[in-house]
Amino acid sequence: MTTVDAVARATLYEGYLLYPYRPTASKNRQRWTTGGLLPSAYCAEHKDEASALRVECLVEGDAATALDVEVRFLQLMDGVASEPQHAVERRLVLPQQSVRDVLVHPVTMRAIFDGEPGAHRIEVSVRGTVVPVSDGTLKVRVDVANSTVLDDVPANRDSAMASALAACHVVLHVDGGAFVSLFDPPQRLLDESRGCMNAGVWPVLVGNDGARDTMLASPIILYDHPEIAPESPGDLFDATEIDEILTLRILALTDEEKREIANADWRVRALLERTQRLTADELQALHGRLRPTPPQKPAPLRVGDRVRLKPRGKADIMDLALAGKLATVEAIECDFEDRVHVVVTLDDDPGRDLGLAGMPGHRFFFAPEDLERAADA
Repeated sequence: MTTVDAVARATLYEGYLLYPYRPTASKNRQRWTTGGLLPSAYCAEHKDEASALRVECLVEGDAATALDVEVRFLQLMDGVASEPQHAVERRLVLPQQSVRDVLVHPVTMRAIFDGEPGAHRIEVSVRGTVVPVSDGTLKVRVDVANSTVLDDVPANRDSAMASALAACHVVLHVDGGAFVSLFDPPQRLLDESRGCMNAGVWPVLVGNDGARDTMLASPIILYDHPEIAPESPGDLFDATEIDEILTLRILALTDEEKREIANADWRVRALLERTQRLTADELQALHGRLRPTPPQKPAPLRVGDRVRLKPRGKADIMDLALAGKLATVEAIECDFEDRVHVVVTLDDDPGRDLGLAGMPGHRFFFAPEDLERAADA
């Protein structure tokens, strides 16, 4: 979970305080804009705000598959003389449940966070459900809502944020099963994946490359298996920039600007101190590094695409005769064993227009791996 936690924390603190990191800076006048769930009474009068989020994703498993759900967010604390307004991490962990149990009884939890100096009361409601969508595939849904009851509707957003779930996101984990990527679902689950409705967050696979046991549903859209650059010295709270630029800008601040940052909360103060301690070698490492780019999947073939035949097996005379010829994709079909077959007609086939009822005269079947998109297509 080390990799998962690192990415989750990066999304949790995205926008915590943006460069130039001074609370008086214009871009920090309205903070906590990412993933905030405000009380429903306030959202009823401000339709552009949200009080709830929903996560839906697919799991390949069975009734014995175990599901863990954890909700993470920041709770804002009122500022005092020694510590201006800051945030405290909150986690709400639902008891592990088997899919068998959740199918019968949805898992629910209600939690209250209050009692600390500077903290306003926050009530959180979480509901998890599981429904089968196909043989061996289940849809998991998690609804998170800010159910805080207010005596009075806040006059403005800053006041409402005192009872908000800031940067709210959800981490899901399964034992004895595997999540399905919503970015790149298998063809047989394409319709089911398109039926997953997410509101306020987007779930991606996280963990080591290829792992499918954990999902992060974040208000910031990521790709599957995101990583933190190993050269990064620490969180800079701004994913729209790169470490090198932000670090050099921090070092170029005036002494007065640095004093204002030092008077901010401890996280921003630690960022300044860490940046000023960087060695020449650590600064040099931020200039970037070339890494091998993982092979990209070619765009899927579509009807009408022109391709060149590249039979891999060359098992018979037909493979040898057709190798290198240009063809047009007429159809894409799937058999009962989930194998994909691409139906093509040869561009130079004199009988291609001799079919009946609009069907081509000679059709050939190839696996997608035996076809190469024509360079002149």
